[in-house]
Amino acid sequence: MLRFIDRQQDLRDLDALKQTLLRRKTAQFAAVYGRRRVGKTTLLLHWVQQSDLPYLYWLAKEESPDAVRQGCARALWRWKYPDQADAPRFETWESLFEQMAALIDQPLVMLFDEFPYAVASDRSLPSHLQAAWDHLFKDKPVILILAGSHIGMMADLLDYNAPLYGRMTAQLAIDPLPFAALSEFFPRWPTAEQVAAYAVLGGIPAYLERFDPDRSLTVNIKEHLFSRTGMFRSEPTVLISDLARKTRKYEAVVRAIGGGQHTPSDIGKTLGVPSPNVMPYLRRLVKMGLVERRVPVTLPPDQRQTTTRSRYHLRDSYLRFYFRFIDPNIDMVEQGLKDALWDIIAEQFRSFIGTTAFEEICREWTLVQARARRLPFIPETVGSHWASDAQVDVVAISWRRRSILLGECKWTVGRVDRGIVRELVDKTPLVRRALAEAEKTPGKDWTVHYALFSRAGFTDAARAEAKTVGAQLVALAELDADLQRALVSADTR
Repeated sequence: MLRFIDRQQDLRDLDALKQTLLRRKTAQFAAVYGRRRVGKTTLLLHWVQQSDLPYLYWLAKEESPDAVRQGCARALWRWKYPDQADAPRFETWESLFEQMAALIDQPLVMLFDEFPYAVASDRSLPSHLQAAWDHLFKDKPVILILAGSHIGMMADLLDYNAPLYGRMTAQLAIDPLPFAALSEFFPRWPTAEQVAAYAVLGGIPAYLERFDPDRSLTVNIKEHLFSRTGMFRSEPTVLISDLARKTRKYEAVVRAIGGGQHTPSDIGKTLGVPSPNVMPYLRRLVKMGLVERRVPVTLPPDQRQTTTRSRYHLRDSYLRFYFRFIDPNIDMVEQGLKDALWDIIAEQFRSFIGTTAFEEICREWTLVQARARRLPFIPETVGSHWASDAQVDVVAISWRRRSILLGECKWTVGRVDRGIVRELVDKTPLVRRALAEAEKTPGKDWTVHYALFSRAGFTDAARAEAKTVGAQLVALAELDADLQRALVSADTR
């Protein structure tokens, strides 16, 4: 693509490393991480190439320890002696790092890409690098960046008992693109189809670039996601393998969540094990960013870590789609029954979009409005509420001001009518009761605001009812326009 989409803050964060190095004469040691295909390498190379600093780039591979070390040596020689064909042989990491430090006589960026692969080949490498940083590099004019897609190993490298713990001056997580960025990939698609694409692919640039913007979403899904071979077929296994070497149990947990089981109890029943046995895997999946632990935002902050009302959801859109629709029907993929498989998916696809991507986009809109101070109050958190008697899709809450916004999301083909507005308002007493029970000693009453989000818009009766209760109505076009403006504002800030 011709320009970076929604990466300006990441570039500013990287620029801050450069400014600290040049202005304060302080060496920088950063970890940059994110899931596969999110665009880390492209971002880092773009930044370093326009930074006006010389740079050493080493792409690590899973090889023998000696081959890994020599690969690093060749990268060093390419930087310092580009006219020389071969690098000398280094028998130890100590000798290589000593030579590397001796050659640094000006500000330099050292980018060690896919560093976890090198560690997988030589487990002693982090200890050698720690010693090199402490005794050789930290007094040099360097920015040392360790980048990696293997989230499990990157997390282990930064763990409190790891050799490199405490050495990092910065950590930068590269997140998927927001929904608003999809208009750059599919400029001629209707907004509703972009939302559907987001439900399937999320904001992963490598996925989005695979889809042909001149063909429909349905055609793209059949061609790429229903293929017996290719990137999308192996992607779930590859992503899960980035968490741990033994993936079978992790994959079983992910499959259960993708199949609609969101509590430890329900996941345990699906796997045929007690729920306590599931928790170590859930904690690891949450730590690695593949699974999200959600709690009702109507719980006070001091109760959220210990509550048993947690629900676990897959964070990755493609994994959600894969384990909901493709994995249970993998035999149809093998037989090439693409049209028949799509007929099955089409029956549930609208509901899937509404309960995943659309609700998340509406919560994102709420956060954007909060940052811009366009809500009736400034919330401390945005999420959702659930209990045995009521569920609310979007909830923004300020415990300090005792204000709450309740929002309903409707991904229907027809316009939202008056009854939906009333249903949302009628949940108010139930939410108030949940708040009172959670607080145990409730103070004054809460001020309640309302918002409704609709794919197809609202009837006149719904608009009249919304005016009566002071509810804000947000149609898809307005929601998209607000998110687009926020994206442009972030890129130009």
